[in-house]
Amino acid sequence: MAANRLGRRTHSRSPDCPREHGAGIQRRQARVTVRYDRKELQNRLDVEQWIEGKLQQLYQEQEEQMPEEVNIDELLELQTDGERRSQLQIMLRMCRKNTDEFITELLRKLQGLHKVEVQKVGLECPQQH
Repeated sequence: MAANRLGRRTHSRSPDCPREHGAGIQRRQARVTVRYDRKELQNRLDVEQWIEGKLQQLYQEQEEQMPEEVNIDELLELQTDGERRSQLQIMLRMCRKNTDEFITELLRKLQGLHKVEVQKVGLECPQQH
């Protein structure tokens, strides 16, 4: 290749995944915002931030006992609020403070959310035919 003989650097692109610098990231973000309703994503983010704040309050002096995660999707997979309440009580059993108010409010907030199923379609490099 002439460019290599002259000491110029060329950018090697994989024939399976050609793209310009940064273009793949921008396209990927656009697909995510189109695929999911922005309002629903914002509601979910608000609930996740609310959970984090409440857990920090509940476990203020016992951070090592705080659960790593309250998985919203796992809770939404359960059929009833009773099952969700039981799961949350098990998860929060090490908390010294009363968690009933937190659980009741979380169950109310979960009623407006839907389980998010992330699809990998479109996230890989496009196939050239």
